[in-house]
Amino acid sequence: MPSCERLSELLDPTVTVLLTVECQRGVVGPDGALPELAGAARSSGALGNVARLVAAAHDSDVQVIHAIAERRPDGRGAGRNARLFRAAERLPVQQLSGTTAVRVAPPIEVAEQDIVVRRLHGLSPIQGTEVDALLRNLGCRTLIVTGVSANVAIPNAVFDAVNRGYTAVVPADAIAGVPADYTLALVRHTLALVATVATTDEVLGCLRRPRRGA
Repeated sequence: MPSCERLSELLDPTVTVLLTVECQRGVVGPDGALPELAGAARSSGALGNVARLVAAAHDSDVQVIHAIAERRPDGRGAGRNARLFRAAERLPVQQLSGTTAVRVAPPIEVAEQDIVVRRLHGLSPIQGTEVDALLRNLGCRTLIVTGVSANVAIPNAVFDAVNRGYTAVVPADAIAGVPADYTLALVRHTLALVATVATTDEVLGCLRRPRRGA
């Protein structure tokens, strides 16, 4: 784990953005398309931790971006070049634009100043979306990555952030995937090599700490 001083330095609110990934009702909600993933996000405490981080970000003037994955009812623009995409077409709950499935899931609260970015294609919340341009316009240097899933979208987001020059911070208890031991292995053997791994409480402590000269 990083030192408190190092983490606090990285999490300067003026250059930090909090990204929530696919924390939408149709994914992590109780009636979502992927019950096992939703169950893992909830039972592990990850979804609750995302909500805590979002609330602290609002209080600390840290910008929050919610990345939502959805599809048009007619499927236009959606990829079929991966097994995951084709399987998603057959799920009983569809992430259709304009439906409750693509709304941010409780207990996460969306504030007026939050930005919601919706994508119709791909695996990453950053590649091929508005997120990178928004981060640059916001003056972001550190991106806190939270949400689901540790199997696909979370590593995509971390790699894309690092490749674009941002420092990624991953609160390991604010991400989830299946099975649970895979998430632990991903954090230890992959994400820890490219991102700063911390806990939700450590990140909260830094976001709530008064800054020098404030």
